[in-house]
Amino acid sequence: MATNPCYGIIPVRYHSSRFPGKPLTPILGKPMFWHVYHRAAQCPDLNKTVLATDDARIFAAAKAYDIPILMTSAGHTCGTERVLEAATLLQAEDDAVILNIQGDEPALNPAMLSQLSAPFSNPQTLVTTLAHKISREEAVNPNQVKVVISNSQQALYFSRAQIPFPRDGHNDSYWGHIGLYGFRMKTLREFMALDHSFLEKQEKLEQLRLLENNIPIHVVITEHQGYGVDRPEDVAIVEALIQNQQ
Repeated sequence: MATNPCYGIIPVRYHSSRFPGKPLTPILGKPMFWHVYHRAAQCPDLNKTVLATDDARIFAAAKAYDIPILMTSAGHTCGTERVLEAATLLQAEDDAVILNIQGDEPALNPAMLSQLSAPFSNPQTLVTTLAHKISREEAVNPNQVKVVISNSQQALYFSRAQIPFPRDGHNDSYWGHIGLYGFRMKTLREFMALDHSFLEKQEKLEQLRLLENNIPIHVVITEHQGYGVDRPEDVAIVEALIQNQQ
């Protein structure tokens, strides 16, 4: 459990090339953002949980459900920039913990957020993320990001490629990255001030900017999985998953 104030921020935007209006999509009768917020708010380690958007439709819908939401700039190029603006609006202290919670995971397990925040009890921890065990078949999929981890649970590298590559053809130990992040507020600010890095541009993985600038990422191994909604056809899958969890 983090000893400093811990804020959960859920960036949500209307425009999406594959799924426009995704946060407003009904999931078992309520908008997707409603499910993400209420699941995140169940985490006992969060002092405050808010949505952050740039869209008036999402803002109005959240207000109708009495869900705390912040209006942020439409000029952000990624969700992390929006999270930083929201954390700034919340006047988060330099040492506060900021959790960047994906807005398209309506089946989020709140325990994952506790796992994400726990390493911040160590004042040396600057950034955290999650990973879980995946199969060899999953590891060859470039849409499944992999991470290799040091003995001290620090990320060595993230890639869309199959890493570590099984030179002798035998490797059943792959870690799939889960796109949830925790940051010290000061580190989040420093991260967003950095230029886009070479490896980040090659792999299209924002977190590589941290590693290229020698900012360590602590990786927590979790037994849970993320279930993101990327396309309209994913809605039925997460609805069934949520119903099975009840």
